[in-house]
Amino acid sequence: MRFCMITTFYPPYHFGGDATYVRALARGLVAEGHEVEVIHCEDAYLIRGEAPSHSIDNEDGVVVHRLRSHFGILSPLISQQTGHPGLKKTELEKLLNNNFDVIHFHNISLMGGPAILKMSAAPVTLYTLHEHWLVCPTHILWKNKTMACDVPECINCCLKSGVPPQLWRYTSLLEKSIDNVDCLLSPSKFTAEQHKSISNGARIEVLPLFSYLDPKNTVDEVNHNRPQFLFVGRVTKSKGIIELLAFFAKLPEYDLLVVGAGELLAELKLEYARFSNISFVNQLPQQELVELYQQSMALIFPSLAPETFGLTIVEAFACGTPAIVRDAGASRELIDQTGAGFVYNNDEELKSSIVTLVENQKLRASLAQKSRESYEKYFTAKIHIENYLNIIKDIQLTHNTKAQCL
Repeated sequence: MRFCMITTFYPPYHFGGDATYVRALARGLVAEGHEVEVIHCEDAYLIRGEAPSHSIDNEDGVVVHRLRSHFGILSPLISQQTGHPGLKKTELEKLLNNNFDVIHFHNISLMGGPAILKMSAAPVTLYTLHEHWLVCPTHILWKNKTMACDVPECINCCLKSGVPPQLWRYTSLLEKSIDNVDCLLSPSKFTAEQHKSISNGARIEVLPLFSYLDPKNTVDEVNHNRPQFLFVGRVTKSKGIIELLAFFAKLPEYDLLVVGAGELLAELKLEYARFSNISFVNQLPQQELVELYQQSMALIFPSLAPETFGLTIVEAFACGTPAIVRDAGASRELIDQTGAGFVYNNDEELKSSIVTLVENQKLRASLAQKSRESYEKYFTAKIHIENYLNIIKDIQLTHNTKAQCL
């Protein structure tokens, strides 16, 4: 089959796990013998004025169209405000009119807004709910830049969060656009539930993400003089990094390694420079993370905002590393499903989980084994792509049945 993936961000022009997933899915489909093209927006990444931290690597057979407008960052800003492709509409129409069997939308907030969903004429049109963007202008249900959203106050929140209010959200554009989507793919039950109210009756399937990392060999036992714990993600307030650093500052006997980039990185590195048990590493290519996962007793996932999934958790599982996860959104589903770690709600519970791991070698080994077994059972590329293709086949069958009844 011929696939087209449409996403705002794609490596190396990206910040988080959604782009990493799109690349892994595209490469996995190519490895299965399918043809895949990816369309993404370079201008959206450059809004922050950053150059990509990594060079463009071998795409392994994936055809990548990196769109760039003569008007620069004005192009994605127009999409954000109007909900339409705007300056990139002509180029997108040309690329999409290429006889694809499946057009799969991912993060489209700056790529063309909801109106881009109507541009698919493929037999199967999919949309993956990587973020809460369809229901939240800030994407992450993070209210006023201070707390998880409890009651929607979107215009006020946008103003306080520095996100321009989007007037298209108060029209019927989203409802009309979703009508063209055959299936919303949700990485978790939590996220599926969050989007039922705006799905307009569209089919929603839960399809957990997968780890592109697969080191094959895992470490039987962490051999450190000092216990090390790991944070991997964006260094932003909503990810809970401020609270996590303050917590480890009070526990000098345990090491914390922070891997990631973000607006708070420089400030926090300076603030915690005097703490020898806390260290920072800038964003790394995925494969370089394997050793860091394997050297750590656990990944700590302290997000305060309700997550749609928790990709770094299954990356840790692939490396035989359990996770300690704050109860926020969908991330706890991974622990409930696998038993490969702990869920916490406050510092006391976090400390209890850490101490238990450090002091109970038998439990630590058991959780490490559960982590890897859970990855192999639920979160491999093979399992994901098999389920993904089965959903597509079912949609095709439904379409064929309807056509025969007409």
